[in-house]
Amino acid sequence: MNSSAHRVPHRELAPGYSVAAMINGGWQLSHGHRQQPLDRRESMDGLLALVDAGFTTFDCGDIYLGVEEFLGELLARYGARESAAPPLQIHTKFVPDLDSLAHLKRTDVQRIVDRSLKRLGVERLDLVQFMWWDYSIHRYVEVATWLDDLRRDGKIHLLGVTNFDVPRLREIVDAGVAPVVNQVQYSMLDHRPERGMSAFCQEHGIQLLAYGALAGGFLSPSYLGLPEPGESLANRSLVKYHLIIHEFGGWNEFQKLLVALDRIATRHGVSVSNVAVRWVLDQPRVAAAIIGAGDARHLEENLRTFNLSLDEADLELLAPFSNRGPEGDV
Repeated sequence: MNSSAHRVPHRELAPGYSVAAMINGGWQLSHGHRQQPLDRRESMDGLLALVDAGFTTFDCGDIYLGVEEFLGELLARYGARESAAPPLQIHTKFVPDLDSLAHLKRTDVQRIVDRSLKRLGVERLDLVQFMWWDYSIHRYVEVATWLDDLRRDGKIHLLGVTNFDVPRLREIVDAGVAPVVNQVQYSMLDHRPERGMSAFCQEHGIQLLAYGALAGGFLSPSYLGLPEPGESLANRSLVKYHLIIHEFGGWNEFQKLLVALDRIATRHGVSVSNVAVRWVLDQPRVAAAIIGAGDARHLEENLRTFNLSLDEADLELLAPFSNRGPEGDV
């Protein structure tokens, strides 16, 4: 393994199960995200380079078109190497279609989980994160218990949720299901987890996996000092996070945040993105940040995140931007 592997800290989600503090997000590998076809060989080589550097945890979902299969190939290639250590971890999501929620059956849940097992080529899923599109269809507790049964049956190692708010997560916990994580959007632009979710997770031993820490790439030097982009954004993620910027206060306020992040980055000899991710990693109950990883271009830059410590002066500079962005719970 590359000597830089020890520079990627791991954090424990459950006894005996620790994940890289920066998780490789698989959405950028999805057919639904990319404008150009995936160069499978180039991407595979890039992901193996990330693994060799210590970024050994991957996140995907059963609705990320083609990604479970691709990561299954990654597992097979990595496992065939003589130096295949430490083990890779693949986290996926259980996301039933919106139009199926009202009539979803236990057998449907098992079929979807079995499909993920087949795609990944494994006998047990490391972590399944449960997503429910519509709370008005009040069956998410029932479905969570079915997933928990599959965990007890050995098809799933750990069970989590994604994008659940406090009241609905409480219902699941009260039903006897014990998710280890809630994957939520969390960034300098979106502080919703601070409005009750972090405290609830502290009380119940649940940790947060944070996506959107870089707002699809907006929280980077690439946008510093630039005028607001028009409607021709490159992908759906940028469209979504552009709306988050509007809820944060608009492009001018976003530029003020980038200036503050840049001042901190310059003082520490790192990048704006390093500061943005470090801030998220330092928040209560956050176990890891999920960063889009279609290749290894940002490998060395991402490693610098773990050598950065934000001091009181940095936090004071960022304080005016706290509690901003979208209102309400996650």
